[in-house]
Amino acid sequence: MTNQTERYSKSIMDHARTQGAHIIGALINRHPRRVDTHHHIIPEFYAQAVEATGGDPAGWPIPKWSPQLAKDNMSLLGVEMAITSVTAPGTKIYEGNIEKGRDFARKLNEYSANLVKNNPEQFGFFATLPSLTDIDGAIAEIDYVHSVLKPDGFILFTSYGHGKYLGHSSFRPIWTKLNDLNAIVFIHPSEAPTPIVNRHMPHPIVDYPHETTRTAADIVLSGTRAAFPNVTIILSHAGGTLPFLAQRIAGAGFIKSLGCSRGPLQILSDLRSFYFDTALASSVIQLKALLEFADHSKILFGSDVPYATFPLSLYMTKCLDTFFYQNYNTKKYKDLWLNINRNNAKTLFPQKIKN
Repeated sequence: MTNQTERYSKSIMDHARTQGAHIIGALINRHPRRVDTHHHIIPEFYAQAVEATGGDPAGWPIPKWSPQLAKDNMSLLGVEMAITSVTAPGTKIYEGNIEKGRDFARKLNEYSANLVKNNPEQFGFFATLPSLTDIDGAIAEIDYVHSVLKPDGFILFTSYGHGKYLGHSSFRPIWTKLNDLNAIVFIHPSEAPTPIVNRHMPHPIVDYPHETTRTAADIVLSGTRAAFPNVTIILSHAGGTLPFLAQRIAGAGFIKSLGCSRGPLQILSDLRSFYFDTALASSVIQLKALLEFADHSKILFGSDVPYATFPLSLYMTKCLDTFFYQNYNTKKYKDLWLNINRNNAKTLFPQKIKN
């Protein structure tokens, strides 16, 4: 009886938090016309496949999702357009089965393309690829979606296989293809090569930001960023810990024994060439670090729904708005909030966002 009462009380509290967030959302965020570049979709067949293969190895539960729920959340967050993506683990659940991985990527991309086709004013999409360990399959899917489905870019995860980050030499053919297409690439963290510390700390809580930093540093220090300058790269979650660690990472250019081909200033320039989204990264400390480090024209709004619950996304969004109202509400910075919420994305996706 006690367990039933506890479950019932928890259900009531969860419902109350969600409804309270929706009421607050309906009263605020009325006209920002945000473009959300960090917005996930979870088709039912995808959720079933992840569960059937053991669940998300990062330890995060799969949330409920539907196109209508996505639209409802967008409305309350003031989001006019969302560039959608399928987040980790994605096709990595089939890294040991090439054919399944390829078929799964195609199915996800066709679903995403149909979602956009039926809602062209509200959605765009980043295409999914088979695991990058399947070089031929990834390149073939890039060719197909680019010529047939016309995505707005591609989503890559921070690592593949057994700890191969995106600067790994085996991935060069994929970067070459993306560079030839002048592609936009959205990099999202995936499970870390470390154990989950405890049940309160699945990988997204602490490890995801570090995974983003690792792969960004790997892309730069390996010379991959410099070798493929035509690829536009968006980093999740304000670049993880990159704004804080950039100077330290650039120090690799001073240490001859490391054999880095880039000097310290080149490394910093390469790191600043990335775009950064604001998903789950809108505390005062995070935003000050990001604004100090990044090119302001390369900061994009991100919500991370539905993996970030709606109450959490709403809270983070209001922190973002409050930060700019309190700290950058002057003539000099009057357009910065608007640029981050909309105009920077409009410049990046001119064919998608036209007014």
